[in-house]
Amino acid sequence: MKWLGKWLPLLNFRGSGDYWRQRYRLGGDSGEGSGGVWADYKAQVLNAFVNEQGITDIIEFGCGDGRQLELAEYPRYLGLDISPEAVALCRQRFAGDTSKQFVLLAEYVGQTADLSLSLDVLFHLVEDGVYFDYLDRLFRAGRRFVVVYATSAGTTPKTLRHVRHRPVETDIATRFPGFARLTELEEMLPPPPKEQGEGGYTRFFIYQRMAT
Repeated sequence: MKWLGKWLPLLNFRGSGDYWRQRYRLGGDSGEGSGGVWADYKAQVLNAFVNEQGITDIIEFGCGDGRQLELAEYPRYLGLDISPEAVALCRQRFAGDTSKQFVLLAEYVGQTADLSLSLDVLFHLVEDGVYFDYLDRLFRAGRRFVVVYATSAGTTPKTLRHVRHRPVETDIATRFPGFARLTELEEMLPPPPKEQGEGGYTRFFIYQRMAT
């Protein structure tokens, strides 16, 4: 049962990576943010952005079970996840779709894409080292753009053992000066749903790599 996959790994929590591997192994899914109004909203924004910017390929760090991806309109896509079960679910869900590939994060060898994508992942990385390594990988992979959907500074929702809300926009601005945040574009987006099941006000942060 899905609830078992979500809550049982919390009883013996040993870190974010172990939690998600156990969660999928026990039949859990990617969470409420990957379905319903949240999935519809993210697909609306991302499909329009990919089309308007002429993006040719996307790489996503944390593809999960692929439910969100079912709404996507991407020319080419590479999804990575820490969980073998999640990768297997995606390969099964999109079997026969040659525009999509799925790889374990442990097998990542530095692939890049026009757009590097992170959806509902950052607030699940509770360890500092894991969080900053993830950000470094995410921004190295984006040849033109990086899009993040997460909570950030100023949010004070309930926090669980597998959830940690951070000052994402400040961390990115400090760590990646070679990227410009497209705040005017963000302000033009339709408003996101106000909250998700585990609390938190999630929104898009959009970055463009600056010419060197």
